Amino acid sequence: MPTAERRQFRVYARHVDRHHAHVLREASFEAAAIAYLENWPHAPDEDPEVEVVVRELATGHEHCFWVGLHWATTAPCE
Repeated sequence: MPTAERRQFRVYARHVDRHHAHVLREASFEAAAIAYLENWPHAPDEDPEVEVVVRELATGHEHCFWVGLHWATTAPCE
């Protein structure tokens, strides 16, 4: 099965300074958000809800995802 094209994204948690962003290569905005949170440096008890901003570097398109770490729930940011 062919693999999806991996694009470059800049990802950061909205409540953390942007200089803590990570540049990741993933197939989608959602995959980049999840990859960022897989290496989340904080315990879920500290930040049970996180807003993650994902910007595609080639196009400048940006999406924000709300993630509930305790409940494994995601939704677009309001």
